[in-house]
Amino acid sequence: MKIKPDSAAVSVPDLAANAQTLGATFSEIWKSMSGLSLPVPAMAELQGAYLKQATELWNQSLHAQTAAPADRRFAAPDWARNPASAYTAQLYLLNARTLMQMADSLQGDEKTRQRIRFAVQQWIDAAAPSNYLALNPEAQRKALETKGESIALGMQHLLADVRQGHVSQTDESVFEIGRNVATTEGAIVFENELFQLIEYKPLTAKVFERPMLFVPPCINKYYILDLQPENSLIRYTVAQGHRVFVVSWRNADDSIKTFTWDQYIEDAAIRAVGLVQQISGSEQINTLGFCVGGTILATALAVLAARGQKPAASITLLTTFLDFSSTGVLDLFVDETMVQMREMTLGPKSPGGGSLLKGQELATTFSFLRPNDLVWNYVVGNYLKGETPPPFDLLYWNSDGTNLPGPMYCWYLRNTYLENNLVVPGKVTVCGEKIDLRKIDTPAYVYASREDHIVPWEGAYRNTQVLAGKTRFVLGASGHIAGVINPPAKGKRSYWIGAGAALPAQARDWFDKATEHPGSWWTDWAAWLKGHAGKSIAAPKTYGNREHKTIEAAPGRYVKQKAS
Repeated sequence: MKIKPDSAAVSVPDLAANAQTLGATFSEIWKSMSGLSLPVPAMAELQGAYLKQATELWNQSLHAQTAAPADRRFAAPDWARNPASAYTAQLYLLNARTLMQMADSLQGDEKTRQRIRFAVQQWIDAAAPSNYLALNPEAQRKALETKGESIALGMQHLLADVRQGHVSQTDESVFEIGRNVATTEGAIVFENELFQLIEYKPLTAKVFERPMLFVPPCINKYYILDLQPENSLIRYTVAQGHRVFVVSWRNADDSIKTFTWDQYIEDAAIRAVGLVQQISGSEQINTLGFCVGGTILATALAVLAARGQKPAASITLLTTFLDFSSTGVLDLFVDETMVQMREMTLGPKSPGGGSLLKGQELATTFSFLRPNDLVWNYVVGNYLKGETPPPFDLLYWNSDGTNLPGPMYCWYLRNTYLENNLVVPGKVTVCGEKIDLRKIDTPAYVYASREDHIVPWEGAYRNTQVLAGKTRFVLGASGHIAGVINPPAKGKRSYWIGAGAALPAQARDWFDKATEHPGSWWTDWAAWLKGHAGKSIAAPKTYGNREHKTIEAAPGRYVKQKAS
């Protein structure tokens, strides 16, 4: 759609022709590519509405009456002061709305419709005039005021990001693992090819007799749970009187590129459970899994249950899928063709029996689930304005990627997102055992975040229908990470608790009767966990035991390894 605000030659017939061209082009492209169709009545209605609104915008621009839109991308006063820029922004938003309405009006297979909608949204976000120096009056003003220095700095930032392989979301030079993130005092008491086991120094004279094992996601580094002292869930748990152990995953390299899901379960999760039992001397332990770590932990406990072992006194699952029937936007990327392609290029069928899934690929995928917040915002700030993003520990962690062994990743992709096999009793064999998640009858605390775009809360709620033990479901405000990392001292956000112990089959039925509470869900979890931790005993004076002694100080070597 090309309508120049400085050209009085554009007429209403021109606008009508442009509206028809926009719709016809969109309809024909997607019809030919996907077999979907755009109904003629819907197309006519959209064209009529577009023509009316475009005409109104044009008339306003002729009288310099176009207002800057209420969109944070165009919030700077420069957009309102420049009539041409205000018109460009308003016309962009009109085109964006119309394209999305066209995508929503398509008829055909639902998954294909949603894929097209996602692709159109990606194109729309990339095409925003704020993303381009020639169309961004704020960036232009800054370039003039700094006599071009902002552009020079932007080019330096761009070259630096090209070298490091990702867009900088924070000033990464400010942070160092072990110095000002991942600082809770502890020691590595075991390591193998897959993980290091960290034991943390008690902060209380007495600890509960049952220790706590954290299994974080292997697609990220564990220190999201131990950013800085004031927002560390690990430190908070230690301060509550628990003897805490944490799995620190190895950043996969070529030496383990052929490792499988079974090895992650047997040689990491199950091994960690046994180590914590052995070191603490406690027959039962409390366990926590976060995101993919929760799926790994539950699988490990199901394998142990099939072997007649029930080592967990409780299980906490944070933003975790067990039932993958409702996975939100990530489902758009997964189908049989995609999984087969991954299996042929990364899995056991690939040359060499497997290769690495690079951490940067995962990070890019997750960033483009929220492109305006996690991509284009930084393109504009870093490159067009020459600004250095402010230091933010969470975004530093977010940029610290991890690789995964291809065979492990391919098994996970097929048996969870594609086929949802884990939730079917006896459908899959893991570590030689046919697993049944219903055999995990330990008390469970299931947490989800209301605005989570990676693990939608309704999908996480389905865990309550899978686990056999007495389950408490809690819904927190905010997203996948910010909802979880919400320390009580800051007094932020809120959480919802259901009415009584009832857990209806549908998430919305639960929410309709839930009560909102101000502050952090951590306090609710701490009170629940205390009831499963046993009596208080004297805190250990040393790390590990005779067989498993200190290897090195926490946070250890593995978490410092960078994805290649």
